[in-house]
Amino acid sequence: MEKALTRTDYNFPGQQSVYHGKVRDVYNIGNQKLVMVATDRISAFDVVLPKGIPYKGQMLNQIAAKFLDATTDICPNWKLATPDPMVTVGVLCQGFPVEMIVRGYLCGSAWRAYKSGVREICGVKLPEGMRENQKFPQPIITPTTKAEMGLHDEDISKEEILAKGLATPEEYALLEQYTLALFQRGTEIAAKRGLILVDTKYEFGKHNGQIYLMDEIHTPDSSRYFYSEGYQERFEKGEAQKQLSKEFVREWLMDNGFQGKEGQQVPEMTDEIVRSISERYMELYEHITGEKFEKASTDDLAARIESNVKEYLCK
Repeated sequence: MEKALTRTDYNFPGQQSVYHGKVRDVYNIGNQKLVMVATDRISAFDVVLPKGIPYKGQMLNQIAAKFLDATTDICPNWKLATPDPMVTVGVLCQGFPVEMIVRGYLCGSAWRAYKSGVREICGVKLPEGMRENQKFPQPIITPTTKAEMGLHDEDISKEEILAKGLATPEEYALLEQYTLALFQRGTEIAAKRGLILVDTKYEFGKHNGQIYLMDEIHTPDSSRYFYSEGYQERFEKGEAQKQLSKEFVREWLMDNGFQGKEGQQVPEMTDEIVRSISERYMELYEHITGEKFEKASTDDLAARIESNVKEYLCK
């Protein structure tokens, strides 16, 4: 098995602090820049799984970088450079404490809620009579709070966000505008690759008084994709869609009795399971980018990253 990077502990020039997230380690450089290392950790149900997935960090980082570059005409984003296949350096933003989730289709957690009788999510009313994987008349925005490590994100409505002062009405209007425009761009790019962008999430922050898109965009960790071919036929037959997303990891966990609830144990992650997850991520990378995935060396990931980042910061 190729090696996976599951933890970092760097001391970069000008480093002020470090935050270890579920899958990313974020280094604050001089309160001006962030060095975001996309590790090979994988999370599901807000739990970090015990084994890393080789090349996952590289794939996520490179997909996000491509989409950040492809959407700069829609809104400014935090990216400055990618000095290493697993690293993005960007401007430090003050993040909004919410994630903007946008859904084009009824599936995943929204479908599970709908099936149980829920007809309103985050203040958005849902039509009666919908079926799993059905397209909404137009995309809906269902924000969540941004939880700390180990805690669950919670659904929140636009009205609650404004009432709690998490964003001003003007800011929230722009967040919605950017979210829908980015989703439309992602949908168009996916369609060219024979994919449907089903749902995704965006994070935003402020830098010098301006709203910036932060973090990742349109990766398999933040998004769900269906294959266009066969979608309608499967939908009409009530069959599961062929999809490229992290949902297959969640389904494997649920099939083995784990949903992140207290007292539940993560099932054993065999080498075969780890390899299959890595291969699924590569499949999505190549589909969504239209490029062959080039594996970077995994011989000494930590030292390579440290060298590349230091060289960039010392320019």
